[in-house]
Amino acid sequence: MTGDHELSTGTVTLARAKEVVGSGHLWIYAGFVHAVAGQPVAGDLVDVLMPNGRFYARGFYNPMSKIRIRILAFLDERIGPAFWHERIAQAVRLRKRIVSSATAYRVIYGEADRLPGLIVDRYGDMLVMQTLSSGMDRRKEMLADLLCKETGLSKVYLRNDAKSRLLEGLRPATGFLCGNGATTIEVQEGPARFLVDVAHGQKTGWYCDQRENRLAAARLASGQAILEVFCHTGAFGIQAALAGAGSVEGLDVSEEALVVARDHARLNDVQDRCSYRSADAFDEMRRLVQARKQYDVVILDPPAFARSKQAVPRALAGYKDINLLGFRLTRPEGIIVTSSCSHHVSEMDLWKVLTQAAQDANRPVRLLEQRGQASDHPVLLTMPETRYLKCFILQVL
Repeated sequence: MTGDHELSTGTVTLARAKEVVGSGHLWIYAGFVHAVAGQPVAGDLVDVLMPNGRFYARGFYNPMSKIRIRILAFLDERIGPAFWHERIAQAVRLRKRIVSSATAYRVIYGEADRLPGLIVDRYGDMLVMQTLSSGMDRRKEMLADLLCKETGLSKVYLRNDAKSRLLEGLRPATGFLCGNGATTIEVQEGPARFLVDVAHGQKTGWYCDQRENRLAAARLASGQAILEVFCHTGAFGIQAALAGAGSVEGLDVSEEALVVARDHARLNDVQDRCSYRSADAFDEMRRLVQARKQYDVVILDPPAFARSKQAVPRALAGYKDINLLGFRLTRPEGIIVTSSCSHHVSEMDLWKVLTQAAQDANRPVRLLEQRGQASDHPVLLTMPETRYLKCFILQVL
C-alpha cells in the first residue's frame, strides 16, 4: 500500500494479445497469459501488459482459477478509496433510478457494475453479499463498510456458499459481516409481499431477476386459470392472483419450497385461489395432458438445465419437452410464459426449441414479448456472460 492506495504486486504479460486487447472483456483466462513477473498470490492486484510491455489493464490475480485475472480498470488509475467509493456509488445511483415499488433488488451485479466477483442484493434493511473472486473476498470487510455508508444500512449478511467459489480456491462462509438480526425478512414486490430467508434461500435468498417478468405476466392474468410449473415459492402465481387470476395451480418437486408458497398465499390473502402440490414437473405435465386439462396461462420457470457447454444438448431436449407439454396444456388464445436462466443456452437456441415444440404440438404460436433479467441486473455489452435470463411471453392459438 502507498497511503490508502494499493500497489500492484506483479505484472502479467499477455500472449495472443490480438484476441484480448480492445475487447473490453473483464476476464483474462490462463491460456492468454504468457509470463508472470513478481510473486503475486491469489487476490493480489497486478498490472496486465501487452507483449511490447505497454500497460493494458489492472486487476485481481488468481493462479488457482481458470479466470487468471479479473480486470478492474483499463486505465492506469489508482485502486484506492476513491475508486471503490465511486464504483459502489455508481451502482447504487442506478438502482435508485430504476427500482420502484420493490424492497428486494440487486444492488451490485458483479462484472456488469465493473466490480467483478461481487454480488450484493438488498432485502428491506439488510444487504446480502457474495464475494465470488479471491480479490473481492480479501476485501469484503472494506466493501461492506463502503456499502453501508453508501446505502445508509447497517446489516450485511455474507452468503459465500456458492459452488463457484471452489473454482477460486475459496472456502464457504456464511453469517453476519456487519450488524445482526433475523434472517427471514418480509419484502415488497409491487402489490405482493414475500418472505425471504437470506440464510437458506436460493442464491442470496430470492430470485430478484424475474421481478419485472412476474409483473408483466400478472398483467395478463385477470380472470384466468393459471398453471405455474416449477413454482418454487410461488412468486409468479402470487402476482397473478393479486392481479385477479381466477385460480393458480402450482407444481414443484420441493415440498419445502411449497410450504413457503402456501405461506405466501396466506400472507397475500389469496389462499382461496392458490393450490400447490409436490410433483415432478415432466411427469405431472404429461399426466395433465393425458387428462385433457388446459389452462388460460401456463408459466414455466425451470431451474438451469445447462450449467456447462457440455450440458447444452440435453438441456435443449428438456426445454423442448416442457414447452411442448406447455403448449398442449394451453387453451386456444391462451398465454404461455417460458424462461431459461441457463447462460449457455442462447436466446436463438431457446427460440429454435420453442419453434420445434410448437410444430410438434401442432399449435400456432406468436410472440407477444421477449424479455430478460430485471433492469437491476444490467448487461455489460462487452461481457455476454452478464446476460443469462431469457423470458418469452407467447400466445398459443
